[in-house]
Amino acid sequence: MADIYVTGHRNPDTDSIVAAIAYANLQNAIGERRYKAVRLGSVNDETARLLARFDTDAPPLVKNLRTQVQDLDYDHTPALDRSVPLDLAWRTMRDGKVSAVPIVDDSGALCGMLSAGDIASYDMQTITQNRIDDLPLFNLLSVLEGTLVNELNCTVSEVSGELYIALPQNYEDTALTNPDCILICGDQPDIIERAIASGVRCIIICRATIRPEWAQAGGDICVISTPLSARRVSRIIYQALPVERIIEQGREIVAFRLTDYLDDVREIMLKSRFRSYPVLDSGGHVVGTIGRFHLLRPRRKQVVLVDHNESAQSVPALDQVEILEIIDHHRLADIQTTQPIRVRNEPVGSTNTILTAMYQERGIVPPPKIAGLMAGAILSDTVMFKSPTCTKRDVAMAERLARIAGVSLKDIGHELYAAGSTDGKSAEELFRADYKQFHIAEQNIGVSQITCVDADHLLRRRGEFLALMTKLKEKQEFDMVILMITDVLQEGSHIFYVGSDDIVRQAFNKEPRDNYLFLEGVMSRKKQIIPMLTALWG
Repeated sequence: MADIYVTGHRNPDTDSIVAAIAYANLQNAIGERRYKAVRLGSVNDETARLLARFDTDAPPLVKNLRTQVQDLDYDHTPALDRSVPLDLAWRTMRDGKVSAVPIVDDSGALCGMLSAGDIASYDMQTITQNRIDDLPLFNLLSVLEGTLVNELNCTVSEVSGELYIALPQNYEDTALTNPDCILICGDQPDIIERAIASGVRCIIICRATIRPEWAQAGGDICVISTPLSARRVSRIIYQALPVERIIEQGREIVAFRLTDYLDDVREIMLKSRFRSYPVLDSGGHVVGTIGRFHLLRPRRKQVVLVDHNESAQSVPALDQVEILEIIDHHRLADIQTTQPIRVRNEPVGSTNTILTAMYQERGIVPPPKIAGLMAGAILSDTVMFKSPTCTKRDVAMAERLARIAGVSLKDIGHELYAAGSTDGKSAEELFRADYKQFHIAEQNIGVSQITCVDADHLLRRRGEFLALMTKLKEKQEFDMVILMITDVLQEGSHIFYVGSDDIVRQAFNKEPRDNYLFLEGVMSRKKQIIPMLTALWG
């Protein structure tokens, strides 16, 4: 079964990354071993320090979860070697109920597609054909279910010649004087012996008793015995031809990779005329075939969203995934689903507080590493319990997790907010680390938050930040861009903004100066900044 992806929001913070890890671990612990934690953006320095502290790798990065070829119920049609007879290819199509099969070379590389139409076209051509050239002996024996009578003496590897059927009424008309022929006969010893004596290249004996002396025929003569009738042999002998001989040479091969996106596949199919297309893995090996009807009901990737419920912060192309569950502590936003899902949204300071309760409810103790990560995530999202979003539950859960992990909350908090953590970073790297977009009452805004224990070195970079924010506002056509520099020791936030002074004045009830103001006691973006703007706009 396919993985179920657990992911936080874009530009993930510590709470988002750890929540994905913790929830996947919980589900896997109770036997649902299909859950996989992933992330939608880069890991910031704070999160990286916490992951390293507890010797845990960051979840793998995914750019999107759009439907891919690997998500479809494509046909697992076997790829056939170019040397196999047409008979085998036809039976493969018939038994697999497919209209085409991929053909590969000796190295397994795709060299063409053989369709039922190709076989039908070739079969019609054989009506007027009376000659076969370079027919592999192995293929011929396979199709005829035959035995090489003179196996010990025959040196032939390929069969060529005009096709003749020796009928009882025209013995004398049979071209036995022409060695370059393939003779089909029944229980006709005289004809067979005359043919061997004349040096006929290939003699196919149908439903007859084989005499020992026929096995002595040598050199470039091959004598084949088959249980099939002469009429049957005359029709299927053409099906012994290798498939590579009827593949249209130079025909464009349109193939898709397992990782190709459904939207791209659909567009390419609309521009081509083929009914079936080969599917390749990452190594270029054929794993099946796909047709237009496979695109009608795609199997979407299944996703659990943690620490967010807003489409602008979620998986790109969200409409192409199946959301199974949402676990969050933010305001309800705009994500819609096509069917009912489980939603757990609680007014606490961290998603990991909710997840700790879920562990308890299921009677599962998180491993020490996971417990340590979850404790650190709660500290991070509540700004060491100083954020107005923090509740008594957050504190109690963090303390419980710390005991399981055998760590000190004070030590972890100090590590998370260590001074100088922003040194060496560009203004854009700092801004993008915890940046979110919001749509409020027809207003589009971007809000970034940097949390530290000493804001002075960041305030000195005011010009860099404002230049970056101005550029972003113009490019994204935002109504306002805000940067919160939250100082844990000061228990407040320095605000840089690009936008209307009047809006800032009304929303925060404070007079700004030169695109700056300090908001004492403001520690939370979601519980203080966004609600203030929401109250102003609607």
